[in-house]
Amino acid sequence: MGTNYYLRESACQHCGRSDERLHIGKSSAGWCFALHVIPEEGINSLDDWRIRWTKGRIFDEYGTEVSSDDLNDRITHRGRAEPSNWTPRDYAENHAEPGPNNMARHKIDGRHCVGHGEGTWDLIAGEFS
Repeated sequence: MGTNYYLRESACQHCGRSDERLHIGKSSAGWCFALHVIPEEGINSLDDWRIRWTKGRIFDEYGTEVSSDDLNDRITHRGRAEPSNWTPRDYAENHAEPGPNNMARHKIDGRHCVGHGEGTWDLIAGEFS
């Protein structure tokens, strides 16, 4: 189970409605945050997203508004108290590898996962949810 986050740059100041939204990424339990990179939008890193967040409002997939500080915290301060019980086979089947703070992280493959952030996030290209 996970939660997707979106940026609405033209959101109404009163209700938050917007026709267009950009997918920021997905938070999934036990995984590093999947941060969506969108090179054609000039978004290739968390720093690029932080700049972009100043131009709109952030909402989760359920319509709840999230502050940029809160989302930044969800991306950069992730972890599990207990180590994963995944076997090498589990990691291989999920195209994953052990990550920081007892989490799984996507394996860099140059197509889907194009890099690892300096902390608890992965840089994910293409459409996903």
